[in-house]
Amino acid sequence: MSSASRRTTVHAPAVIGIDVATASVRTVCVDGQGRVLAEARGELPPPVRTAGGTSEQDARSWWPAVRSALRRTTGALPRGGREVIAVAVSATSGTIVPTGTDGVPLGPALMYDDRRAADANAEAQRAGSARWDALGLSVGPTAALGRAVWCLRTYGSALRQVLHTPEVVGRALTGRPVATDWSHALKSGYDARAAEWAHEVFDAFAFPLALLPSVRAPATEAGVVGPEAAEATGLPRGCSVRLGMTDGCAGQIATGAVEPGRFVGVLGTTYVLKGVSADLVRDATGAFYSHRHPDGWWLPGGASNTGGECLADVAPGRLPALDAAAAARGPASYVRYPLRRDGERFPFVSGAARGFELGRPRDEADAHRAALEGVAFVERLALDRVERLGVPVLGPLHAAGGGSRSAVWTAIRATVLDRPIRVVERAETAFGAALLAATGTLHEDLAASAAAMVRGGALVEPVPDERPALDDAHGRFVAALGERGWLPDD
Repeated sequence: MSSASRRTTVHAPAVIGIDVATASVRTVCVDGQGRVLAEARGELPPPVRTAGGTSEQDARSWWPAVRSALRRTTGALPRGGREVIAVAVSATSGTIVPTGTDGVPLGPALMYDDRRAADANAEAQRAGSARWDALGLSVGPTAALGRAVWCLRTYGSALRQVLHTPEVVGRALTGRPVATDWSHALKSGYDARAAEWAHEVFDAFAFPLALLPSVRAPATEAGVVGPEAAEATGLPRGCSVRLGMTDGCAGQIATGAVEPGRFVGVLGTTYVLKGVSADLVRDATGAFYSHRHPDGWWLPGGASNTGGECLADVAPGRLPALDAAAAARGPASYVRYPLRRDGERFPFVSGAARGFELGRPRDEADAHRAALEGVAFVERLALDRVERLGVPVLGPLHAAGGGSRSAVWTAIRATVLDRPIRVVERAETAFGAALLAATGTLHEDLAASAAAMVRGGALVEPVPDERPALDDAHGRFVAALGERGWLPDD
């Protein structure tokens, strides 16, 4: 390599994505081609959860963990962080914290799964029913909207603002209040279609809108890194702080599924389907809802109660051998819906849904194979549901999550869907946040960031010889769901 080439590499600008998750903070620094230059992780105290449905975390722990992870990341870079031109923060959807003067937390953060305001959320659903119907949304028991009302009722005049995690970190980075993005604001009662908070709902609670942050599009600039944060983190003073998106949305972006018709199936503990549509599509059953895309499109998605947890009883060390046996035996001899919980929420909504088997396994490999196929049948139902609602699904399905590391499971999914599946290398929230940081800084827009920075992994094609048997099994699976009355009429 010539000295000129070396200088170009060393001085190339970079961006950092920050993921404030439940248990830890992750930072990833990448260049304009998506190459990871440095990364770090910091632990967070576990949430304190009670049998009554409360879920809290010390919000004061967020900035020290972010600061430490950033310092280690910048310290590993050739220029000590001076090459970083932008950062963006993503966090859990619906986590909020009550703050007082100067943004100081008045109490613990109320986590995304906190149910203390279920009654207020039910009232919010009624008060804004026309708006929620137009958006295809519902205000669930854990929505942040009701918890914001709880904060006002609890802290009274001491409450100055209710913030989401990124605004707390953003204020520490910039030294001043920052806006939120319309992704993190969704479950707090923001209408991204009308570009306003649901004022009639907040009026019903006598909740002043001044207690909520201003809202802007993801990937836009919220401010710049101030002198104190620069000193603490190694980021250059004046570095752009861009607005992020929720962890689920950032994870989707990290796969490169950022243009209309592109979808990603995330196979983790549960199965999640997320994609992009040009128009807002409303699902009357409530099986899925849409975030707003940074460029104004929509991000429809839904999360099943079925997924990788169907293998929870199998020791992780045994999975490779079972996968090999399942691949060797071919399609299972029976049909299995491997739902371990009570109720399903996507691709259909039914509190009565329960797992079932149509037949019995011949051996352990047969049972394992049937579980993998059952999740793939759920995935096919999910894609069918999306397409029946008028959303086109184009090209290969992007795949992410731990289950996508199983070659046999991915081949089964491709065959059941009769569609190639592309397994993505770094489908991580922090990497998605980095793409948002690169949007408008390293690249013109999000599509350009994804095209330049996302590296697709292997393309897995359907197995033609297994298609007839899997089609037949899927038909029996769907018929069994219909006989039980769990599928919607449409």
